[in-house]
Parts: sequence; structure tokens; C-alpha cells
Amino acid sequence: MDHRLLEIVACPVCKGKLNYDKDKSELVCKFDRLAYPIKDGIPVLLEPEARTLSSDEVK
Repeated sequence: MDHRLLEIVACPVCKGKLNYDKDKSELVCKFDRLAYPIKDGIPVLLEPEARTLSSDEVK
């Protein structure tokens, strides 16, 4: 994941910062408890495609 891209992408729901989870290949919004997948190196920033994080994952 290009770190320059991480500086400009935002959560489509709250417009907040997204954190990169390299192990799961996801961009995570801790505020909305959503994880957006990265498919073939491209972030899929669509709310219906995101998975909801468990309370353990938000920590």
C-alpha cells in the first residue's frame, strides 16, 4: 500500500482517518468500526463492501 495514498484517503462515512492493516489487507476506520478491503492493490471504499469490526478489533 502506497503511504502517500494513505495520507489522502478518508473514510467515506465519517471522512476520518483510515489505518492500514497489512496482515488483513484492509483500511480500518476505528470510529465507525469498519474495515474496507483492498483488492488487487486498490482500496474498495464502499460502505456495503466494508466489514464491521468486533469490539476486540477496535482496540
